[in-house]
Amino acid sequence: MKILCVNAGSSSLKFQVVEMPEEKVLISGYIEKIGNKDCFWNVKVNGEKIRSEKYLKDHTEAAQVLIDELLKNKIIENLDEIKAIGHRVLHGGEKYSDSVLITDEVIKDIESLTKLGPLHHPGNLAGIKAMQKTFPNAINVAVFDTAFHQTMPKSNYLYPVPYEWYTKYGVRKYGFHGTSHKYITSEMKKRLNKEDVNLIICHVGSGASIACIKDGKCYDTTMGLTPLDGLMMGTRCGAIDPSIIKYVMQESGKSIDEITDDLNKKSGFLGVCGEADCRDVEKLASEDNELAELALTMYADRIAKYIANYYIELQGKVDQIVFTAGVLENGSTMRKLVIDRLSPLGITLNEEMNDKIAGFKDIHEGIVSGPTSKINVMVLPTNEEIMIVKDTFNIAVNN
Repeated sequence: MKILCVNAGSSSLKFQVVEMPEEKVLISGYIEKIGNKDCFWNVKVNGEKIRSEKYLKDHTEAAQVLIDELLKNKIIENLDEIKAIGHRVLHGGEKYSDSVLITDEVIKDIESLTKLGPLHHPGNLAGIKAMQKTFPNAINVAVFDTAFHQTMPKSNYLYPVPYEWYTKYGVRKYGFHGTSHKYITSEMKKRLNKEDVNLIICHVGSGASIACIKDGKCYDTTMGLTPLDGLMMGTRCGAIDPSIIKYVMQESGKSIDEITDDLNKKSGFLGVCGEADCRDVEKLASEDNELAELALTMYADRIAKYIANYYIELQGKVDQIVFTAGVLENGSTMRKLVIDRLSPLGITLNEEMNDKIAGFKDIHEGIVSGPTSKINVMVLPTNEEIMIVKDTFNIAVNN
């Protein structure tokens, strides 16, 4: 069965076609800057990368490009070969604790949750509607980024604010990067041969979140009502004193929308030192740029603090700490900075292994903690797409 995986953003469309149940990736691609004159896309098939450019006004036109690429590269001979399409959807609220078949009701729910995911849901919905129109006979499945975290106890997901904010407006911690945390948890259950695993999973890329896994389920996580909470990130501030917002509004004359935009798009690494990508920050720091050095210190400190917090939540019973996503899959420098801060927990670094592992090197995964470390720290690449495909395949075969 050929499954199409779609991750639609406001101006982007990322896709893969995977042959199931073999989990064989037939083609992958990324269409960027939809609606802009400099729109382009990259496609990878048979190990070869191909770049093309053309103005695409909306996601419907992007979907047509996707079809053209599938036909041109002989991935399919007709549209009916795509039996199911899995869509990454940011927010499922409290209603969705698992992936679901997309119906009119589900679309209405996603639309109603746009207030909680204003940056992501318009693109998610555009992708769903474009694929429904383009592949009329395929099953569409919503895979929610928040679903995996719905096992959190109320004491962890509730904020200490007026309780009616929760009952009336749904104000609570939801958590994100759920497909990544779910994938890593599933992988570690197999590798450790244990269902009730206790893990601390650090998904640290441009966006970043840490999840505390207790007895094989999410017990706590760093992101909150929105993806803005928790860790400092590439352009997001993470957890800050909420009074800052009113204060800066009064001092600057900026609106709440402008402040929110600043916190989402102009903060984090970018706000502190002017660069959003960790690699660029590390390069600046190597040139003795004080703000870049400060940004790296702030970043590593915050990651280590959350790991220590979750170590306590798990009462020290941690089977493994897992580093995943772009920064920690590839960045030996940041891994060292974090692990060095964890020495009070008895965690040490294996510098030789740490230097050998990265997505662009021969070794992509492995243990980077030292032989005397009380807890193993493992680098393990995430695969959100295959998690989306698996959920979609399971729903497709039962419908």
